[in-house]
Amino acid sequence: MGVQLTLDKLLERAVDLYPDRELVTKLPDGSMHRYTYADAADRINQLAGALDDLRLEEGDRVGVVATNHYRHFELYFGPACSGRSIHMCNMRLPDHHFVHTIDDAEDRVLFVDPGLIEKVEANTDDLETVEQYVVLDDEVPETSLEPVTDYESLLEGQPTDYEWPEIDEDAEYGMCHTSGTTGLPKGVPYSHRAMYLHSIMGGHVDANAIGERDTVLPVVPMFHANGWGIPYGATLVGAKQVFPSVHTDPESIARLIDEEGVTFSAAVPTIWLEMAEFLDENPEVDISNIDRLTVGGSAPPESLIRRYDEEYDAPIIQGWGMTETSPLGTLSTLRKETAQLPSDERYEYRAKAGLPVPGMQTRVVGDDGTEVPADGETMGELQVRSPWVTDGYHNRPEENEQAFTEDGFLRTGDIATRDEMGYIDVVDRDKDVIKSGGEWISSVQLENELIGHEAVTEATVIAVDHERWQERPMAVVVPRDGATVDADDLEAHLGETFPSWWLPDIYEIVDEIPKTSTGKFDKKTLRDRFDIVLEADDDEPAVDEQTTDDEQAPQQ
Repeated sequence: MGVQLTLDKLLERAVDLYPDRELVTKLPDGSMHRYTYADAADRINQLAGALDDLRLEEGDRVGVVATNHYRHFELYFGPACSGRSIHMCNMRLPDHHFVHTIDDAEDRVLFVDPGLIEKVEANTDDLETVEQYVVLDDEVPETSLEPVTDYESLLEGQPTDYEWPEIDEDAEYGMCHTSGTTGLPKGVPYSHRAMYLHSIMGGHVDANAIGERDTVLPVVPMFHANGWGIPYGATLVGAKQVFPSVHTDPESIARLIDEEGVTFSAAVPTIWLEMAEFLDENPEVDISNIDRLTVGGSAPPESLIRRYDEEYDAPIIQGWGMTETSPLGTLSTLRKETAQLPSDERYEYRAKAGLPVPGMQTRVVGDDGTEVPADGETMGELQVRSPWVTDGYHNRPEENEQAFTEDGFLRTGDIATRDEMGYIDVVDRDKDVIKSGGEWISSVQLENELIGHEAVTEATVIAVDHERWQERPMAVVVPRDGATVDADDLEAHLGETFPSWWLPDIYEIVDEIPKTSTGKFDKKTLRDRFDIVLEADDDEPAVDEQTTDDEQAPQQ
């Protein structure tokens, strides 16, 4: 049947089958807000009516500057289901990038959390399209924003029923911007059809397997790549949802997992690394009700996966994706063959980016434009195609020509391998891979091994210029509280796994590693900070002597 795949149908199913299922928010003041899918639907209908009164037309965008909470959840559906579009704004971006995203999206209304008003106030003079500000609270604090109202006053008096318009499934329902680490952020528009299919895939047994029996806690910010699609997927199946209002407080998140019986959660690795420290110091907090933790944004080290298995009975599944892929692309689930392998080999597979989720096509392509051998060793660029991969950036026609192949695959810019069973291993970003003497060194693999050292809590590896080898690795390491570690310790640790020519030339011990707006290690900032050129050593071997037959580097 020609049924349009639109987001109002996700909400209608949840209300029809699970009207009393809870949506829980821990508010910034520590109190808990609880209501149901039926309650949320009434307020979403009121929101749609309020958008009518604001004279928002079909296709207009509203911006949301907010953390994860029930009002943000309502905004995930109100604009989209009434024919408009939600623009999820990343408030962690630098001011000029933040302003660019709002102007680029042409947001007419900006919804903003009370705690984030200062960010918006500091930039209002440069916001060219915003006509109305709405504070996501029941009152307006003292502010220079104008015109401004509060969210509850906006909804007050609106009817709790609304006749949703007929929407083309290919119409835009939302937009996120990339993090802009190599230039201005790029707008990625999403269609109703794309997110509807992404939501179905999220419940697949070989993907996140979210079902109505789950209690779901999206730690990943809802302003980042659709909150990884989790709020939409959880709504489709009618799962209980728990919103933490914070994204970087491991204590609050751990206690929510314990107290609300959370079975599924998702965040970047740094959250789970920090939570492990908290759990070690607070053994009374129990997160063993977790069935699976999806980790994305960057690769979790194998040591972290083992730790959560052995100490907390909370299995980690690595995921790979991009803002451009809505975002889920691969997951490190075990297929029948790998599940039967010895423990150490299973962990190797679980530390990979994993298998393409159902509906996602992947391939790894070399410099000559052909697919590399599926041997798990030969590197190339990862390219993807799927119904939920964007077909182009907003207002970027020239970049769109470069971003896609002639047969419709997105060039991800990630360097990866693929093995005979289809497992993808993302070894680096194209801009982060270290090219030393014509050979590739994976910063990701070095980082994961460094984090596996018992005295290390965070580590990242960047390239520094070298007179002879073009680039060499440099490690930046944060020790655990109370621990000491030096270059000799780290060198010996890495030397157990990697050939000598892979080992960093410099080890920098620091108190903190800067992070990007999405919680990843900010390698651009580190490269700017350590802008050095290493001198050649007369005793160094020639390029063709860097490796031996037993220590061959991955071929470019």
